[in-house]
Amino acid sequence: MGSTNSTLSKIPNAGDLMQETGFSPAHIVRLYDRYKALDKDKKGHLCPQDFGAIKELAMNPISDRIIGAFFSSGQEVLDFPSFVRILAHFRPVDKNRPKDPNSPEHINSRSNKLKFIFQLYDQDKDGKISRQELLQVLRTMLEKQVTEEQLESIADRTIQEADLDRDDAISFDEFRKSMEKVNIEHKMSIRFLR
Repeated sequence: MGSTNSTLSKIPNAGDLMQETGFSPAHIVRLYDRYKALDKDKKGHLCPQDFGAIKELAMNPISDRIIGAFFSSGQEVLDFPSFVRILAHFRPVDKNRPKDPNSPEHINSRSNKLKFIFQLYDQDKDGKISRQELLQVLRTMLEKQVTEEQLESIADRTIQEADLDRDDAISFDEFRKSMEKVNIEHKMSIRFLR
């Protein structure tokens, strides 16, 4: 524990990060160590290329989209607090964690997790998942497991079922409603801590 405390004292705003994200001191230290290990050139920040060292991510067919989610539009570097905040989306919801009604929603709330997933599909950041964006993700994830005709059928059926306002796209609200029955808490994991 002494080692955790000494390392924690070297991390700027560690207490604020723990409060904001719900990570324990040990998790913050492990994330800090992971962050430093990914920063092989000791730049003090991460670039999209630094994520290539995560083998589980490198094997993921939508790794470029996941990596892109770490970087805001036009942003080329990632500091440690931003790294921690993004990874907090993957934490299970702590139902025992007190919620101040005047504070913003926790980073790892169901709604924020859905927003994170939604942005993996909404590549042009227009607030809607188009048929083409859905097809791109399906092609990447399913590769040669299904035919193009089957992919198009899946995309069409998904749009048809989720598109409540019939504008041929899925808004975040429509996405959220279609995901209400899906328990994403068990599907998202924190493999980055390993």
